[in-house]
Amino acid sequence: MSTEQSHKGRFITIEGTEGVGKSTNVAFVKARIEAAGFELVLTREPGGTVLAEQIRDLLLTPSAEKMSVDTELLLVFAARAQHINSVILPALARGAWVLSDRFTDATYAYQGFGRGIDLQRIEQLEQFVQGSLRPDLTLLLDAPVEIGLARASARGELDRIEQEKQCFFEKVREGYHYQMEREPLRFAMIDASQNLAAVKSQVGLVLRTKLGI
Repeated sequence: MSTEQSHKGRFITIEGTEGVGKSTNVAFVKARIEAAGFELVLTREPGGTVLAEQIRDLLLTPSAEKMSVDTELLLVFAARAQHINSVILPALARGAWVLSDRFTDATYAYQGFGRGIDLQRIEQLEQFVQGSLRPDLTLLLDAPVEIGLARASARGELDRIEQEKQCFFEKVREGYHYQMEREPLRFAMIDASQNLAAVKSQVGLVLRTKLGI
């Protein structure tokens, strides 16, 4: 499939391991973009469409049948293909901004580093599903894994991914750092171990300097 096209909108993603405050900061960024007068489409991965949300349920709901890592990877990209073609590309084409809670960097981090899937296989699927589509800016909320897991546990019942051991999430965090080193101009790292006011201050500075909002 082809996703090659020019687009006028801005595509912003927010990434991070469990418990780093993505939901809170997504809401903060959303408010800043809308206050600047731009149309905004708020979405998430896996998910973002009815069909993609059904795939999300398959990925995150604990099951007696063990899911193979290849199945997990292909489901992630199946949901992404639907999400891109039904939501992201149409929004960008009409000049709207898109803010997504996670995107393909999460696949490199979770399925690549966390599950140990060859990164070249992920790159092939990325090119096949996305074409030239990449985020304009990625905010990486970063905190020591033990801090994030403690916050996530306090929220209540854990999904299939959240039930993984700490060593898994250490690898995921390493994967995010790897992605940032590959594309330093696209990424902005935020110290999410600080209090919420300090985190929002960092995020606000990035939005001003990178996007002028």
